[in-house]
Amino acid sequence: MTKVVDYFFSIGSPWAFIGFDAFLDLARRYEFEIKPYLTTVIEENGGIFSRNRPEARRAYGVRDLKRWAKVRGKSLLLDNRPVLSDPTPASLAVIAAYLDGDDWIALTRALQEAFWIRGEDIGVPEVRRRIADTVGLDGAALLRREQDEDVGAKWASGRAHARQAGVFGFPTYGYDGEVYWGQDNLPFLERHLAGDPL
Repeated sequence: MTKVVDYFFSIGSPWAFIGFDAFLDLARRYEFEIKPYLTTVIEENGGIFSRNRPEARRAYGVRDLKRWAKVRGKSLLLDNRPVLSDPTPASLAVIAAYLDGDDWIALTRALQEAFWIRGEDIGVPEVRRRIADTVGLDGAALLRREQDEDVGAKWASGRAHARQAGVFGFPTYGYDGEVYWGQDNLPFLERHLAGDPL
């Protein structure tokens, strides 16, 4: 039986970006299926948007992001970022690609890199269209799909599933009844996949 890992994340999460390749490497090595659930921070479960955290915690979070980015070999544009619009529509584009059987992983990576490395405004439709085109998808068609009923239903059901599963922040991995929050918990997910849950 194929193993399945629920993957809860947001394009707007730098932690999801930092841990994405390590998670994909785990999927290759343990041959599990990834079920993506894109949503926003689940405040009902105790999630806190960065903008609502005390300054001391925000400052520490930036330092920690820089440390982990270096460990993961990722570049991050954190200082002097331009004012950007809401990246949430990018999640709808990824959902549309997933539902259509297209390469949602390549699209996710391209959107994350545009947002977190280059500071591009992926909330702007034309930017999303161009990024989708660069990974071989039909960007114009994806933009149209973002407003479709099945995409909206997947967005809503993904949030409901995240809430029910106890998710509050990103990335979160769900496997075999256990939830692992944060890309720094990938070693615990790996132990579980290997038959030694903690």
